[in-house]
Amino acid sequence: MISNSCALVRLVLSVGIFSQFGCMAQSLNQQIQQEPGVADVKVSQEVYKQVGTTKLNLDIFSKPESSKGKPRPAIVFFFGGGWNTGSQKQFDTHARYLAQKGMVAITADYRVRSRQQSQVIDSVADAKSAIRWIRGNAKKLGVDPTRIAAAGGSAGGHLAASTAFITEFDAANEDKSVSSIPNALVLFNPALLLAKLPGSSFDDFRVRPAQQFLGAEPTKLSPAHHVKAGGPPAIIFHGEADTTV
Repeated sequence: MISNSCALVRLVLSVGIFSQFGCMAQSLNQQIQQEPGVADVKVSQEVYKQVGTTKLNLDIFSKPESSKGKPRPAIVFFFGGGWNTGSQKQFDTHARYLAQKGMVAITADYRVRSRQQSQVIDSVADAKSAIRWIRGNAKKLGVDPTRIAAAGGSAGGHLAASTAFITEFDAANEDKSVSSIPNALVLFNPALLLAKLPGSSFDDFRVRPAQQFLGAEPTKLSPAHHVKAGGPPAIIFHGEADTTV
């Protein structure tokens, strides 16, 4: 399941050279936009899931040659916003940069409380659906189904990690023979610990969502409680001054 994934992690390491916020980020984003080949990146859109009247999109960033020749590694980004708000465009610059480097980079929309009155279990289900859709449509996208990374920041980092380690909360009407587990994880300030971890003194996630908002008992949605051997390789980018996670 995770063959070639260490090479995939090395490829996405470059995404960590620029932050999501501040003047430095703006400067680096401008530099990235000016890099040779970035302007050649094309963006298309696919609906990966519909829940009632809500259509959830994937924005797919790739260079034209990505659709030719051998399949390419892919990465899908989930935005942050406390599972309550946020924009699918948060990781557009990251996606464009990695597409320029030869990946198929994707940003995913998912249900959040402020727009769809959803719970966190719904967001997790959508993240799993997104990866399952990408893997199921790998040939169409020019993607190697054994080299799909899940990425995200804050709540989006939680969703990415949940696709790797949380075994519950899949959408009921999907083909479970297509795996929703990514081959690598790229996490920015992720919320990984939603409850006290047995055997550990670490209990420093200071903004704990209520169980009613989560939609399930907190440990069931806490990736740290479900880490096990054989999981995808992961890299975590984290600010030392972060007082929330």
